[in-house]
Amino acid sequence: MGFIENLVGEVNDVLWEYVLIIVLIGLGLWFTVKTNFVQFRMFPEMFRVIFDKRAVSAEGKKGTSSFQAFAISAASRVGTGNLAGVATAVAAGGPGAVFWMWLIALLGSASAFVESTLAQVYKVPEKNQYRGGPAYYMEKGLNKRWLAIVFAITITFTYGLVFNSVQSNTISLAFSGEFDFNKNYMAVILALLTAIVIFGGLRSIANVTQIIVPIMAILYIFIAIYVLIINITAVPDMIGLIIENAFGIREVAGGGFGAAIMMGIKRGLFSNEAGMGSAPNAAATAEVTHPAKQGLIQALGVFFDTILICSATAFIIISAGGYEGSELDGIQLTQNAFGIHIGDWAAVFIAIAIFLFAYSSILGNYYYGENNIGYVKDSKVGLFIYRIAVLAMVVFGAIATFDLVWALADLTMAIMALINLYAITRLFKVASRVLKDYQEQRKAGKDPVFYRDTLEDDTGVAFWDREQAEHADK
Repeated sequence: MGFIENLVGEVNDVLWEYVLIIVLIGLGLWFTVKTNFVQFRMFPEMFRVIFDKRAVSAEGKKGTSSFQAFAISAASRVGTGNLAGVATAVAAGGPGAVFWMWLIALLGSASAFVESTLAQVYKVPEKNQYRGGPAYYMEKGLNKRWLAIVFAITITFTYGLVFNSVQSNTISLAFSGEFDFNKNYMAVILALLTAIVIFGGLRSIANVTQIIVPIMAILYIFIAIYVLIINITAVPDMIGLIIENAFGIREVAGGGFGAAIMMGIKRGLFSNEAGMGSAPNAAATAEVTHPAKQGLIQALGVFFDTILICSATAFIIISAGGYEGSELDGIQLTQNAFGIHIGDWAAVFIAIAIFLFAYSSILGNYYYGENNIGYVKDSKVGLFIYRIAVLAMVVFGAIATFDLVWALADLTMAIMALINLYAITRLFKVASRVLKDYQEQRKAGKDPVFYRDTLEDDTGVAFWDREQAEHADK
C-alpha cells in the first residue's frame, strides 16, 4: 500500500501543482469574463428561477419545479465534502485553505453554469424521464463518441469505485473515533447495506435517499448556524485569520502558502463539483422551460455548498482550535470541534449524520456509474461485475488508510475534470448563445422558453422542439 500511496501522491503533485490549478482557475476566470460575470450579475435571477413553477416534460406535462429540484440537489450536496473535506483542508493547508475554497467556488460557479446548461441542451427524453450529462454533450455536441465513452468510464470509476471508498472511509473513521467501533465490522455492515439497495434497483435507491438525506442535512445546517450564532463575535477575527493565512508572508516563507492553495482547491472541487462533470448528469433530468434556468440553479448550488455550508464548518473547526498537528483525521476533527462548542452529544450526532450522508452518497455515486455503464453498453454481465466492484471498494475504503483513499480521489477527479473542462470549453459557444437568448427574452419581459432552432447548429439536439416547449404555457 505504501508504494501505491507514494506513486499516486507523486502523480497528484504534478497534476494539481502544474495542471489543475492553472486549468480550474484559468477556465473559471475565462468563463466568468466571457459570460459577463453571469454568476454575480444574475445572482438575483437565480432566486427568481428557483420559484419558477413552469416546467416542460417530454410528454408536454408539467413536472418537477425548479425549487423542488434545487432543494433535492442542495440537500444531497451536504455530506463528506462539507464535513470531512473541509476539516482535511484546514488541517493540511491551514485557515488560508478556506479562502482558496471560496475562490474556486466563485470562479467555478461560472463553469457550473456552462456545464449544466449544456446538459439541458443535449438531454435525451426517455419515456417519463431524461438522460444526459457530459457523455451526451460530448457525443452529440462534439461528435466524439470515443471521448464520451472515455468520460463515461472515468466517471464510473471515480464515483462508483473511488469516491465510494472515501465515503466508507469517512463513516469508518467517524464510528471508530467516537464509539471505538471495529473497522472490519463496519466494512461488512456497509457492504451488506449497499448490496441490499443496489441489487434492489434504482427505485430502492430513490426511496432510501429521499427520506434520510434532507432531514439530516437540515438538522446539520441548523446546528452549524446555532454554533456560529453563539460564537458570532469571533467570526470577523476568523475571516481576518483566513485572509492573513491565505496571503501571509509567514505562510509563503514556510511553504504553507502552496499547501493552502492546493488543499483549498482540491477539497473545494470535491465538495461543490463545479466543472467536474458530475452535476450535469443530475441537471439533465430536470424539467425547465429554458436550459439557462438549470444553469443558474446549478451556479447557485455551488454558492450554497461552499460559501455557506463549507464556510460554516470551517469557522467551527478554526474557532475550536487544535487542528494544527492533530492526530485526528478528517471527520474526526469536525466531531471534535462540534464537541468542544456544544458538548459530546454533538460529536455523536455528527457520527450518525455522516453515516447517513455518506451512505446515501454511496448509493448516489453508484447510480452515476450505472447510468454511464448503460450509456457505453447495455450489459447485464458488465453491470453485475460493476456492482461487485462497488461492494469491494466500499469494503476497501472502510479499512484503508485515510491518506490513500483521498489521494486516489484527488487523482481520479482530476482526470475527470480535465476531460469535462475540455468539452465545455469547446462547446462554450452553444452555452453562450443559450444565455444570450435567455437574457433577450427576460429583457423583453418574457419568462424564457427555449427552442432548438435558436442555435446556429442544432445538430445533436434531441429535445426543445417548438411543439414540446410550447406545452409549458398550457
